[in-house]
Amino acid sequence: MEAFEPASLASKVGYLSGQEVFKDLTKEEMEWLDRVTTEMTCERGRIIYIPGESREVLYLLKKGVVNLYRLSPEGKKLIIAHLPAGTFFGEMSLLGQGMYDSFAEAAEPSVLCAMSRADVERLLLTKPIVALRVLQVVGRRLLNAQAVLEDLAFKSVGARLAALLLRLAEEQQSSTITGLTHQDLAEMAGTFRETATLALNELKAQGLIGLGRTRIDILDSGRLAAVAQG
Repeated sequence: MEAFEPASLASKVGYLSGQEVFKDLTKEEMEWLDRVTTEMTCERGRIIYIPGESREVLYLLKKGVVNLYRLSPEGKKLIIAHLPAGTFFGEMSLLGQGMYDSFAEAAEPSVLCAMSRADVERLLLTKPIVALRVLQVVGRRLLNAQAVLEDLAFKSVGARLAALLLRLAEEQQSSTITGLTHQDLAEMAGTFRETATLALNELKAQGLIGLGRTRIDILDSGRLAAVAQG
């Protein structure tokens, strides 16, 4: 993989100290965390890792969006996680996180802070409250991944997209979903862009959503939830 360029953005400590999982660290512990993390930038479309890589690194997403996805034998992409700034991802077997069967790609220009397995282990062993918060995040992500797979197996494209829009609205804490193209939504719902566009237009025709350029407004969440039940 291509090497990252060091990020020129300032205030890495300010970012790290603002994260929920690190809020109980002392000033000295935050200074240590600053020393052991490496800040880096990557442009949109940069592949951060691919299946089969053996290095173990935890990435803290400071800015941007990262997609974790898998490829079918036919090359069809399925996004299993759409991660906003302020969360983490990577290969950490001790956290129950694996990168061996998935890709990580920057969905927009992003800034990451990388942390080695040894330093993650040291932090979790010395600060159990951090370990607890990390496990809570991993648990929520696992539940979301299970929901995606269940939708893919049992629901129509329209129902999958309705459920996806409701999840995204909850994550963004807004009835307006921004920053995603029809191609992005198709890959998150496990379908083709043309099929996703037809289903979105049907939801729009029913008065459930409004469509704009990389913008979707949820107009009737109750009826959309009924559609999502399939």
